[in-house]
Amino acid sequence: MAESSSAPVVEGKEPKRKPRSRRSTDAREKRKTDALGRRAVELSQFYQGKVEIVPKVPIRSLADFALWYTPGIAEVSRAIAADPERSFDLTGRWNTIAIVTDGSRVLGLGDIGPRAALPVMEGKALLFKWLGGVDAVPLPIVAKTPEAFLATLESLAPAFGGINLEDIASPKCFGILEEAQKRLPIPVWHDDQLGTAASTIAGLLNALELTNRSIREVRTVLLGAGAANLVTVRLLLTLGHDPSRISVVDQKGILHAERRDVDELMLHNPWKYKVALRTNGGGRTGDLANALEGADVLLAASTPDPNTIRTEHIQAMAKDPIVFALANPVPEIWPEVALQAGAAIVATGRSDFPNQVNNSLIFPAVFRGVLDVRAKSIPDEIVLAAARELAAHARDVGLSPTHILPTMEELDVFPHVAAAVGTSAVQLGIARRHLSHDELLERARAMMGRSTRLVKALARAKLTPKMPSAKALGGKKDQ
Repeated sequence: MAESSSAPVVEGKEPKRKPRSRRSTDAREKRKTDALGRRAVELSQFYQGKVEIVPKVPIRSLADFALWYTPGIAEVSRAIAADPERSFDLTGRWNTIAIVTDGSRVLGLGDIGPRAALPVMEGKALLFKWLGGVDAVPLPIVAKTPEAFLATLESLAPAFGGINLEDIASPKCFGILEEAQKRLPIPVWHDDQLGTAASTIAGLLNALELTNRSIREVRTVLLGAGAANLVTVRLLLTLGHDPSRISVVDQKGILHAERRDVDELMLHNPWKYKVALRTNGGGRTGDLANALEGADVLLAASTPDPNTIRTEHIQAMAKDPIVFALANPVPEIWPEVALQAGAAIVATGRSDFPNQVNNSLIFPAVFRGVLDVRAKSIPDEIVLAAARELAAHARDVGLSPTHILPTMEELDVFPHVAAAVGTSAVQLGIARRHLSHDELLERARAMMGRSTRLVKALARAKLTPKMPSAKALGGKKDQ
């Protein structure tokens, strides 16, 4: 294989168009983002919530409540008291998870608190149901300390089959996840760490294939040392990436073993400290510009500002570099600008650009898989199984510079990822139920398909109000 710095131009790459000014691109994308935000507020006011609880059992008359509630329900409770594991068989616990946040780091909005985090958690619950067939309960909580957060999780655990942690500030998110995984007998997942890292790895594997690169030979720069990128580093190393060819850049520059604040990191952020020692800056010191000279890959999960990564940064990288600008709601560089600067493949976290690298491609299927086998945890082996299956599905459909990952419209990928996850859990010995890959695939298709049929049936029956136009809500038509 040729050295990564001489990787060939990607076949089928579109010829460069006459470049727009960066200022005009910023203005155009800001108008589009603002319009989407206004519309979201209007519709949230109209629908007043994204999910609701609907009975799943028949109710023919008042007599049925003698079965679903008292007196018949007492025998169900006795059965569970005698064998707590039967709560997975006799209640909806097996398919119900909690989406728990303290609102300390929401999207690109920062510490906005649990109440303001609720719309995001509702959106997450909608995705869980639509894409994964999972019943997810949004639960923003007030927790002043990590220990208070953990105590709340322990109190909630008997009601749920799994916990999805969301939008928790770094570095406390690492300690909360690690400790919760030790204390709780159900799978605990922090989507900003594991989900984002898994989708990043999946997209990167295919981007490397398109540009004829090997993960063992490339030089990679990660901009941002928060929840997603520190886990991405861990997964890269597991896949065989040379630690001496990884540079992690935070707000103070390249992370390395001799940096002035390394002792402070050892005390207050041991996760970042370990990365500093393991990678040692990829043999470099300085700022982002120093890190990017000759680099093959840039994985950014940092500041939601399109001027965070500049044209000259991309131009200083190796030929045909891979650029992931994953900040939400605004990427660190607009895709158009990165392509004009010479990037071969560009991905963002947004659905309105090609190559969305987003945890929504991962978490619904991961929980479908672990819930179906009633797994006790979600180790890195499961995370990588999900990433590899996601990447494989995109290859089956066909890779191109604008299709390195499936989109959320490619619904067939989700059952396959779920089956891969469930199979991995069984092989690792952490599953309460042992199902074959084919059984898991069939089950996932049935559960996921049921959700989409339910939503469409409700719409046909006019039980879901039709989405009103902006004009009907008193707003202006978006340009």
